[in-house]
Amino acid sequence: MTIKGVLFDFSGTLFRVEPTEAWLRAVLAETGHTLPEGELAQKARDLESAGALPGGAHPVRPVPTHLAAPWEVRDRSAEEHRAAFTGLSRQVPLPDPRLHDALYDRHMTPAAWKPYPDAAEVLGALRERGLTVGVVSNIGWDLRPVFREHGLDPYVGTYVLSYEHGIQKPDPRLFAIACAELGVAPADALMVGDDRRADGGAAALGCAVHFVDHLPVADRPDGLRPVLDLAD
Repeated sequence: MTIKGVLFDFSGTLFRVEPTEAWLRAVLAETGHTLPEGELAQKARDLESAGALPGGAHPVRPVPTHLAAPWEVRDRSAEEHRAAFTGLSRQVPLPDPRLHDALYDRHMTPAAWKPYPDAAEVLGALRERGLTVGVVSNIGWDLRPVFREHGLDPYVGTYVLSYEHGIQKPDPRLFAIACAELGVAPADALMVGDDRRADGGAAALGCAVHFVDHLPVADRPDGLRPVLDLAD
């Protein structure tokens, strides 16, 4: 098998979102709100348990009945994505109800994301070898500014985002769009992601699949480097 193109997931694969407490602290500071340290830490734990931070931990507590259906299709549109995550956030009382939308807005900023330490190295090496690179993400907003701000956009040939197509992984159609846009046959493509169910959907199309661990940035300094051997 000769790999001619590599598809990457976004969150947990190339980038990691900031920790929940840092997310909450940033929004409180931006909006001029304060909480006692103990209460702030507890609110952050409650938000994390609710799964309110997109790209963060999955819900630990049950998703409320009224959000169950929107949660399943949250990545099909910007509206569904915002409704699902702000709905989870609103399970946690905050000093001002407007903070729930402010939290959602914060997670869409480049400042809320960090690339994994080896992301630029691996993407650059792939492009130097003449391989095409695409990003395939289940998401409800435009992540291109995140790549531009962190200097990774020059390596990416196409972005295939679920909300722009009304299709979410593991539906093979999303991977098919990415392969077509890169001009690569699925049998010549490698999908790299952290979610065995969602990213594993590429296998149904005939793509090779490689999984990385969804870990904090500091705990995964070289998790992407094996991709260079697979695509050699």
